[in-house]
Amino acid sequence: MTRDGAAAKIGLVHLGPGAFFRAFNAVYTDEAMAKAGGDWGILAVSLRSALARDELKAQGCAYTSVTLAPEGRQARVIGSVSDVLVAPEDPEAVIAAMADPDVHIVSLTITEKGYCHNPATGRMNADHPDIAHDLAALDAPRSAPGFIVAALARRKDAGLRPFTVLSCDNLPSNGALARGVVTEFARRVDADLALWIEDHGRFPATMVDRITPATTEADIDALEDAAGYRDPACVVHEPFRQWVIEDDFAGPRPAWEMAGAQMVASVEAHELMKLRCLNGTHSTLAYLGYLAGYETIAETTADADFARLCERLWADEIVPTLTPPEGEDLPAYCAALLDRYRNREIRHRTWQIAMDGSQKLPQRILGTIRDNLAAGRVPEGLCLAVAAWMRYVGGVDEHGKAIDVRDPLADTLRAASAGADGAGDKVGALLAQREVFDAALADDARFREAVTSAFERLETQGARASVAEYVR
Repeated sequence: MTRDGAAAKIGLVHLGPGAFFRAFNAVYTDEAMAKAGGDWGILAVSLRSALARDELKAQGCAYTSVTLAPEGRQARVIGSVSDVLVAPEDPEAVIAAMADPDVHIVSLTITEKGYCHNPATGRMNADHPDIAHDLAALDAPRSAPGFIVAALARRKDAGLRPFTVLSCDNLPSNGALARGVVTEFARRVDADLALWIEDHGRFPATMVDRITPATTEADIDALEDAAGYRDPACVVHEPFRQWVIEDDFAGPRPAWEMAGAQMVASVEAHELMKLRCLNGTHSTLAYLGYLAGYETIAETTADADFARLCERLWADEIVPTLTPPEGEDLPAYCAALLDRYRNREIRHRTWQIAMDGSQKLPQRILGTIRDNLAAGRVPEGLCLAVAAWMRYVGGVDEHGKAIDVRDPLADTLRAASAGADGAGDKVGALLAQREVFDAALADDARFREAVTSAFERLETQGARASVAEYVR
């Protein structure tokens, strides 16, 4: 396929042009420009791989968004991406683009680990190798915080206002996290720069939601059969989408509300609802489902006990910790989630969702556990989810086969598990990992006992039986 017509003038730089960005941010922006106009072409920047550039540039940066609806596939060409850069090939070009006065927003989908922070504290990890490199060589950064600070410094020197930094990752208070990491990095570079960012910069929080499984060769072949062209950059996703954005920008922005985005004064309640109801049960299903031998979320929730697991978690352990967001019916929201999980057109692999668990667990599950414990409740189901994560990162499944654990702490976690004997020692060794568990939670006897008991059941009975025991 090729682009039909000229690309839009660039007004937005996006770091992390993966499948989710192409199925979500770029789609909203494409629709917003179609309905309200504006120069909001996107310069997509890959901080690592050249794959997205190689796929997109070959077809003028246009690509196909494929909705996987129960009634069939629906394809639409997206043209909002105007150009793609690979940061390691030319970091100066990326900094210059972000410093361009026509660029008003730098958005991010870089996953939890891209913020180079400590998930347990939310603070920048000054010992992160990319952060250490960037502090020493800010003219050729590697990390997202490094590029943002380098570009903001250039804008300040040029007398320009800062761009808005728009985090679109599944992290609690993602705007505050981005602000904290960026300003802490800037403070180590130039105290006046940090003050300028604090005074004039904007870091709105967002809540994003659209299940986007990895595109397969079969998806590409199916699109070619249906549309008559081959698009290796195509993305597949569920019909549902939701984007809630704190309306606090340093300058102009696309009319995303014309494409259905919710512009609000505070995202916090929506964000917590999504992180705990969707992401928390998604991760729970990923670890327990993988251990039970299920490849996808749809297969996992086709098992009545696993569907009931979600319902029990929502009713007994998750929803009681939430304040309903304005306009949301929490029981109806959860029922719709289960319908989304059961969509067999979405092949969202349990192994894929299980990636980077050490980064995800604190946000998706541990906060909910803390709130339950503070209310005098021991959340047995969520403790079972933590125990399943511990079994998973041990690197061996229930049949003795190796698990390909993809996690920044994979080697550390595997060594901690392997170096301990018995369920109690293994649980203790993993609870001692301060990058994941804070001391107060790890030392809570109720939590430790519940996780140890669940871990023992997983070892002796397996995941399916453990889930069945919890829901009955």
